[in-house]
Amino acid sequence: MVALTLITFFAAIICCSWTKNLPNAPSPNIIIMLMDDMGWGDLGVFGQPSKETPNLDAMAAEGMLLPNFYTANPLCSPSRAALLTGRLPIRNGFYTTNARARNAYTPQDIVGGISKDEILLPQLLKTKGYVSKIVGKWHLGHRPQYLPLKNGFDEWFGSPNCHFGPYNDQSIPNIPVYNNSEMLGRFYEDFKIDRETGESNLTQIYLMEGLDFILRQTKAQQPFFLYWAVDATHAPVYASKRFLGKSQRGRYGDAVMELDYSIGQILKWLRTLGIDNNTFVFFTSDNGAAVMSGPNESGSNGPFLCGKETTFEGGMREPAIAWWPGHIKEGSVNFQLANVMDLFTTSLVLAGINPPDDRILDGLDLTPLISRPIFYYRGNELMAVRLGEYKAHYWTWSNSWEEFRQGINFCPGEEVPNVTTHEQKEHTLQPLIFHLGRDPGEKFPLSVLSKEYQDALSRISAVVQQHKDTLVPGIPQLNMCDSAVMNWAPAGCEKLGKCLKPPESNPWKCDWPH
Repeated sequence: MVALTLITFFAAIICCSWTKNLPNAPSPNIIIMLMDDMGWGDLGVFGQPSKETPNLDAMAAEGMLLPNFYTANPLCSPSRAALLTGRLPIRNGFYTTNARARNAYTPQDIVGGISKDEILLPQLLKTKGYVSKIVGKWHLGHRPQYLPLKNGFDEWFGSPNCHFGPYNDQSIPNIPVYNNSEMLGRFYEDFKIDRETGESNLTQIYLMEGLDFILRQTKAQQPFFLYWAVDATHAPVYASKRFLGKSQRGRYGDAVMELDYSIGQILKWLRTLGIDNNTFVFFTSDNGAAVMSGPNESGSNGPFLCGKETTFEGGMREPAIAWWPGHIKEGSVNFQLANVMDLFTTSLVLAGINPPDDRILDGLDLTPLISRPIFYYRGNELMAVRLGEYKAHYWTWSNSWEEFRQGINFCPGEEVPNVTTHEQKEHTLQPLIFHLGRDPGEKFPLSVLSKEYQDALSRISAVVQQHKDTLVPGIPQLNMCDSAVMNWAPAGCEKLGKCLKPPESNPWKCDWPH
């Protein structure tokens, strides 16, 4: 039944017969390329005027563009947890109840991480012989029990947290970089990021790690899952010397150009090894561009309102491209609503694995007879819902007046009266409804007196009620913080002489300001 509900979606994506149904067909390799804070409007194919993403634009020309693709949350950690579990953060526990509608993630002092009750994508793929590797940022918890190799991945090269820093290793330790289960060093100390110039070779290191993994699994004739979660476009943005100063868009554009180049190299490598026809590749981003970071550290969300941290379109609609030569029709565009959680079920269906039936999975209603909704959560609050072209806001909030007066603006140059509100404004009795086809920028709410409004509200209300009736929130994992759990002494630090002494444990309720 689960596979049947997804067939229509893939009928739109895959023009040939289902290879999973052929008895002698090999299991396809799966590559998910997840960018960090990259916006919908950062790609030439989506209208970026600098046209500095030739490889991604070619990927779209050779595959499928998905203009209505969404993340599951406007912030990094919850969206990544949703991708790997196929479940909304409110279900998998990647949210906080410390305050209403607060964005929460996994900084160094977070106590929690991905729940042991969740089943992650690599754990299921392993049942069909897949070898899985994550390259780049994990962000689902940095304590030992939460790390990738404890949650189904066979290999890992990257970091458990964002590349913030540098720190003095006294009050805050620098973030470690891991090779599998042991650290190799720390950002800024052993893996350099020059905060003044923006120079760093990390993207090239991540590229080589990905290429090497693909080669080894191809030689071993093993189906593989590569989760390439690079983070150069997350502030502080960085690029290698070859790309610095090359973009019309400043340092952020330099980072995009290097990522575009690297993606081109990966696709070229698949062709060279002769496995492109047996490798499903999907490109997207974890959330919208961080427009509050300003032009040098932030991307573009195109015509959409606001950005990262908000449940307006700029915060949750993502660039997305599916690529699979011989299976996906070249140059196709799929306007169907889709979500990053669909990649969980998609990957299982392609691998011939039945999704878990002991839990609710989100994003399964993909038949043409049932309009697939998009749920916009911010923390523990359902802020908005999209059904077809209509989006209803039940709550609006950009960020607080206090932050705004300090110069922190989640919607710079895009303030819309009574929409981008600086207080949590409830609209549950009379939601703001926008037609995103005519008004992608969410500037002109429909008149509540119009028949169009009443018809849209009636359809969306039924979806919301059904969702709430079946919702069983997971235990929140992002409530407690403690400086003692920071990356003081990761596994392998003894060999490197990089173990640091942690302070005494003194847990507190994390403060999530927005």
